[in-house]
Amino acid sequence: MSVGVARGGGALHRPAFDTLATMPAMKAISFEVSGDPVPQPRPRITTRGRHGHAYTPSDHPIHAYRAAIAEAAREAGAVPTDTAPITLIVDLVWTRPKSHYRKSGLREDAPRLPRADCSNCLKGIEDALNGVAWVDDTQVGKVIVEKSYGTEARTTVRIS
Repeated sequence: MSVGVARGGGALHRPAFDTLATMPAMKAISFEVSGDPVPQPRPRITTRGRHGHAYTPSDHPIHAYRAAIAEAAREAGAVPTDTAPITLIVDLVWTRPKSHYRKSGLREDAPRLPRADCSNCLKGIEDALNGVAWVDDTQVGKVIVEKSYGTEARTTVRIS
């Protein structure tokens, strides 16, 4: 299978590698962080004089979540690499709230998927791994994210 990109006048530009399989690979690592995944919140905006400033409140749980992701990656042997493309596979699992259950079991109208947005959860994970598993998250070329409910809340990350 050949990979090509049309540019400008329709000419086909071939990348340095013909297939993703022949590109140099980094050392694959996998790690898990216990607890409910935390989606990246929208930034807060404040103004000082005529300048705007975006920030995330210091008491938001995303800061502890990012630190836990980075620490787990380091313990798994992550080293910043400039290799591209990187494949990132993330499994996000939340515990079901008690309101989803009746005495007889799971309610019929209980949501099948957690409400959190996959892309917002991914942003926090990618930002946490900048300088830990890669130089910059622009190196990530393939992402697979799955979210679900389970018996134990966790985030599982595989990088290759």
